Amino acid sequence: MDINFRDQQLIPLWEKVQKGERLFLQDSLVMFHTDDIISLGKMAHAVQRGKSEDAVYFTLNQKIEPTNICVLSCKFCVFATKRGKPGAYEMTIEEILGKLSPHIHEVHITGALHPDWGWKYYLHMISEIKRNFPHINIKAFTAVEADFFHKKFKLPIEEVLLQLKGAGLDTMPGGGAEVFSERVRKLLFNQKIGAKTWLGVHKTAHRLGIPTNATLLYGHIETWEERAIHMIRLREAQDETGGFLAFIPLVFQAGNTGIKPKTGFTSAIDDLKTIAISRLMLDNFPHIKAYWVMLTEDCASVALNFGADDIDGTVGGERIAHDAGATSPTALAKDRIIRIIREARKIPVERDAYYNPLNIYTEDVIGKIPYLNSVPFYRHLEMGNFKLLPVTPRQMGILSGKGQIDAAPFSLMDYLAQEDRLETMGYCIAAHDQIKSILLFAREGWVGLAGKNIGITDETATSVKLLHVLLEKKYGLRANFIRMHPGVNDYNDFRAVLLIGDEALKRKKYGLPGFDLVYDLAREWYDWQKLPFVFAVWAQKRSLPASKKQELQRAIQKALEKAEDELISIGCLHGKEIGLSPLETEEYLKGIIYHLGEREIEAISVFRKLLGEVEEAGRVRQGE
Repeated sequence: MDINFRDQQLIPLWEKVQKGERLFLQDSLVMFHTDDIISLGKMAHAVQRGKSEDAVYFTLNQKIEPTNICVLSCKFCVFATKRGKPGAYEMTIEEILGKLSPHIHEVHITGALHPDWGWKYYLHMISEIKRNFPHINIKAFTAVEADFFHKKFKLPIEEVLLQLKGAGLDTMPGGGAEVFSERVRKLLFNQKIGAKTWLGVHKTAHRLGIPTNATLLYGHIETWEERAIHMIRLREAQDETGGFLAFIPLVFQAGNTGIKPKTGFTSAIDDLKTIAISRLMLDNFPHIKAYWVMLTEDCASVALNFGADDIDGTVGGERIAHDAGATSPTALAKDRIIRIIREARKIPVERDAYYNPLNIYTEDVIGKIPYLNSVPFYRHLEMGNFKLLPVTPRQMGILSGKGQIDAAPFSLMDYLAQEDRLETMGYCIAAHDQIKSILLFAREGWVGLAGKNIGITDETATSVKLLHVLLEKKYGLRANFIRMHPGVNDYNDFRAVLLIGDEALKRKKYGLPGFDLVYDLAREWYDWQKLPFVFAVWAQKRSLPASKKQELQRAIQKALEKAEDELISIGCLHGKEIGLSPLETEEYLKGIIYHLGEREIEAISVFRKLLGEVEEAGRVRQGE
């Protein structure tokens, strides 16, 4: 991407970004000081495109703040109050349940630190929500609240989180981080936890398989350097755990707190600059959120071209920001969110809490498997009138089943299930005798897995079926398959774990603690059948107009031909991001088959027959 820089100091930063090199504190200060906001936005937009292409995510969610009665008296908060004061309230569990409905995907629960509620009340709150609305993701309690539970109920943080998880907690919000500066904490919120405790709670949550978000409260008395240090500390924590889903810069709402921000209210320029710098600094965070509640919808829309790829959601019931003076509407309807995203020339993607796409609200969408093995298809792909959506193989098939994706390298299982509406394009992702990125990590050998729990990544549609066939037909075993959610997981309950794609490549190189045996499923198949294995097949809708089919066919052929001449360099940047050297990346890509030939078609036929036998045997067992 060519950028016409007005500020020449940004050029060496852009060169570092293009090489996959990290930006550090001094780099961030150059960006905060620059007046070349357009070039900064283009840099961030390019990085965002590399992660999420044309997608912008939103969710249907409900914000619940069960009480505003709080033991603390934070200087910057106008939401919390004391019992007996005007406006003080506390919700019953029945009232909380009454605010939820079956159509939402997520409930976001945060609030004040109530002086009298018991521990069982919080657990009952979570368990009742999960019992009445089992499909809703429960995102609840900031690190501040978790630390409060730990101190009040004399439970270790780990035990607090384990009990909440057992009651039904799925994810945690990122609130309470404010800004990681002791200077600011002592002046504005000296009663609240600092950086060490906040980071400790989130790292513990990640270790227990609870993904979280992270925030930054900016625009009060913090300096640009303090904002940047905050981002760097979050990036270091993400390097350690990988458990953060999204970063959310939050604009300080002064309200009637009496706090006078050093520069008055933040400007749209400052907001956009903070979003862009966040995207450039937090290279290991998958998503940056433009939280429209605090930004306003106009600024949030522009932010979608400044590095943000998430606009949050409908956020019904939000009070904390609005009590502090936020000017945005208290709820934004789904159709309005879709319009905002479309106006930014992006794909509106309705998501769940883990960023799995549930619905796409636009046409002419091509699916992109976001793994290293697919880079040769996309590096030089000219999209024309189409837009690109990164999506894992399993979700790709679900969206295709709804008719929302026009073409993609579909998982073999999804292609076979949708042959009546899909036609192949002559390309695939297959392996001769090993794939290196479809791996079973095990605590014991194949025989020892009989009857045991095997964790299955939520991203796979075909690999899980291949594992099923290998277990039953090659080894004569049966095991219990348990789907895991994306992001961090607690592997303690599994005797083996099936991982695919980039995560499998990373774990192969750096190890998965406790799982000493690693089985490459493609090699297991080849040793048994002496055939390659086809994991994905490029296919398109049969109903596409002939002109679009020809356009796609030419674009993919041209892109792959160019990429196959550049395998030494084509995936180096992507490989670097997951810890592979250029040589390791090249060797990996050279081991993949991209053209669907006679042996690949034969392999598909053999696998289809074996899978049919396994599934028929399963039906017989169920009927006995």
